[in-house]
Order: sequence, then structure tokens, then C-alpha cells
Amino acid sequence: MKDFLIGLLDWIYKKKCYFCKSSQECVMMCSKCYDEMDFLPAKVNRIIEGKKVYCAGIYAKILQKMIRGLKYHNKKDLAYFQAKFMYEYWQNITDENDFQIVPVPIFHKRKKQRKYNHMELVGIELSKLGGYTYNPDLIERIKDTRPQYKLTKIQRAENLSNAFKVNRDKLQSGKILIIDDICTTGSTFEEMIKEFKKNRLEDIVCLATTTPFEE
Repeated sequence: MKDFLIGLLDWIYKKKCYFCKSSQECVMMCSKCYDEMDFLPAKVNRIIEGKKVYCAGIYAKILQKMIRGLKYHNKKDLAYFQAKFMYEYWQNITDENDFQIVPVPIFHKRKKQRKYNHMELVGIELSKLGGYTYNPDLIERIKDTRPQYKLTKIQRAENLSNAFKVNRDKLQSGKILIIDDICTTGSTFEEMIKEFKKNRLEDIVCLATTTPFEE
């Protein structure tokens, strides 16, 4: 009933595309704007701590606006489209579905302020699309780190040092698939992988929505 009412209100008030402002499809992201997003080649983007890291697209144009809209401007409906973009890319990498989705966690105070973790929302949608297990509690952020985007590579590593803690009692079956929105230097993936390795968890692969660099 709730979904029906939301759909009815969207139809009445003509939800507009966040990108081109068209109300023709009555969705947050119209098919035309979605199709303008370009995928990177379906191959390993980099290796971090011996683990494969894949990046679905370049952080620019519509992809950039989509990520920022979800992350900073409360456009939660964009989580589905971000997950869809990642899933369509991921299907070109593997057709396996034995994964447990682990979104990059944020510190509890920051989550309370923002009222949500954007990558948890993406993880929920990605799990539905692929039939994967959703496991947001396997690892937590125990350090209130500074925002990464203004830091150098060395500063990023220092900022994230000892920032994560694995909860082994939350481990489920399937390969660990860590997901994040942007992979710049890979410091976040690196520190999470190190923490997993400390806990003797080695079956790991990483997937980011975007990267500023094509490698």
C-alpha cells in the first residue's frame, strides 16, 4: 500500500528527472540520462593488497552528479540507479552470485548526522538485483576519520589507519564483495582488506561505482 501511495503521489506531482528535469517518465533518473553514463572496460582496474578492484565508470558528468546527489543531497532514490549501473557492469565480470555485499561503513556519529549511509542503500539495491547476501555488519568504522577528498595519498593512509573492525560473528557464506562509490587512491579498500586479512578472511573482491582514473 505504501509503494502504491508513493507511486500515486509521484504521478500526481510529476516526479522530475534529477538530471534533465524531464517529468515524462516520472522517475528520479530518466532512461535517456541513464544511458548517457559510460562504462569502463570490464577488467581489473587495479590490485590492492593482492585483491582485485573493479571500477564501473569514470567520476565525471552524470555519474558524478548521481553520486553527489545520493551522498550529500538526500536523493535516496538514486541508490537504485547507482546499484543498477554497478550491477550491469558486474555482470560483464562474472555471472556468479555467491557474494556477500559489504558496503564501506561510515562512523556512527556521521551516520546519525546524515541519517543514512549512502553505500548501505546502494548495497541493498545491488543485493536485490544480483540475488546476493547483504551483510553491512561484517565490518564497522571505529574511527571518526576526516573526509578523504582533500588529503594526499600518504595522508589518506594515515587517516584510515586502524579505522575498521571486523565482526567475525557476522560472517555469512560467499565471497566478500566490498562496495564503495569512488576509488581514488584505493586507501579505503586497502585498510578494509588489511583488517579482513588480520581476521583470516582472504576471499575478497572490490567494486567501486567510479574512479577519477582509468588504468
